[in-house]
Amino acid sequence: MAKKGLRAWVGENWVDIANKKSDGSYPKCGRSGGEKRKNYPKCVPAAKARGMSKGQKASAVARKNKAEAGGRRADKKPNRAATFAKRSKKANGGIVNMQDYYRGML
Repeated sequence: MAKKGLRAWVGENWVDIANKKSDGSYPKCGRSGGEKRKNYPKCVPAAKARGMSKGQKASAVARKNKAEAGGRRADKKPNRAATFAKRSKKANGGIVNMQDYYRGML
C-alpha cells in the first residue's frame, strides 16, 4: 500500500456510511451545529464506500456501533472500529503464513 500524505487524505471526499440519505447517497462526514443522526458516524472515503458491498457496509457500521455502545473513553474521543473485519485462520484455509505450512509438513 502506497503511503499518502496529509494533503491527499484531506482531499478525499469522506462520507458517513452509517446514515444513508433518502436519495441513496451518503452525507459528508462531520456534523453541522446541533445536527442529529440515527447511528454513530462510520466515515470512509467515498471511493472506498463505492467499492464496498451492502453487507460490508452493514458489518462495518455494526462494528462501529458495538465499539461506541461500550461507552466513551475518558478523554471523550470517539472509539475507532476497523472498516473490514480481520480474517480468521480458518478463513485463510488454515494457513496464516508459510511457517505454519512448513510446520504441518514435518
